[in-house]
Amino acid sequence: MDFGAAIFFTDYSIGPTELGVALEARGFESLWAPEHSHIPLSRRTPFPQGGELPKKYYDVMDPFVTLAAAASATRRLRVATGVCLVVQRDPIQTAKQVASLDQISSGRVLFGIGAGWNAEEMADHGTDFKSRFALMRERVEAMKTIWTKSKPEYHGAFVDFPPMMTWPKPVQKPHPPVIVGGAFPYGARRAIEFGDGWVPHARRPAYGDVLGLLPDFRKLALEAGRDPATLPITIFGVPEDRDLVARYRDAGVARVVFSLPPAKAGEVLPVLDRYAALMRETGA
Repeated sequence: MDFGAAIFFTDYSIGPTELGVALEARGFESLWAPEHSHIPLSRRTPFPQGGELPKKYYDVMDPFVTLAAAASATRRLRVATGVCLVVQRDPIQTAKQVASLDQISSGRVLFGIGAGWNAEEMADHGTDFKSRFALMRERVEAMKTIWTKSKPEYHGAFVDFPPMMTWPKPVQKPHPPVIVGGAFPYGARRAIEFGDGWVPHARRPAYGDVLGLLPDFRKLALEAGRDPATLPITIFGVPEDRDLVARYRDAGVARVVFSLPPAKAGEVLPVLDRYAALMRETGA
């Protein structure tokens, strides 16, 4: 089982270069950067984890910029969007950003995606909340076409473009893994339909007991004609709990991702050291 760390990079947090080097030195597999383009002040949509929306959501930097910085300072660490809000992004431009990052990192990108939860944020991008999942599927399909075809074209209800030429193509073939976030069962079904892995969240009430859902996820995959071995499970928001991490390992989870505070190195690195010790203790 691999270990990753997620952080909201801000202008008051540790930088991506310093954190990337620290993660690689401690044996972590991946660095995950989330995104929000902005937070509308109306705040009508409730925060999925309950309570007030943390300040870091307002302040987070662009993930492709921060991950490029981390990739340039490391050699083995995988750089991952956690998650990229594809329903708020132009698929042609996003495909180029993902492919460019995969080139810069020599094939170390994990493309974590999600449809998001903030209806007002989406609306500012022209995205209708009710149709966001259909839009996400088409945008992912269109990006895969761009990554894998020399003269890609796509014609759907939401995404429509004639034959084009666009480079670079990703280093990873056929493309970087598309790891789909979302709750069970609907998010899991989307991961099975057009993803290369599933990302449930350990700390969000909508997910329930993630461990208990893993057999059901694998059953859904088999029913859809997918080999569960080709759909690795990445669990976000994992608490600092040795026994729980060991149970995830024993259940066949591919990767666990810890959350780091958006703080300076003096606060972040001791937390990272505790997670690294837990990684060693669980035999990962």
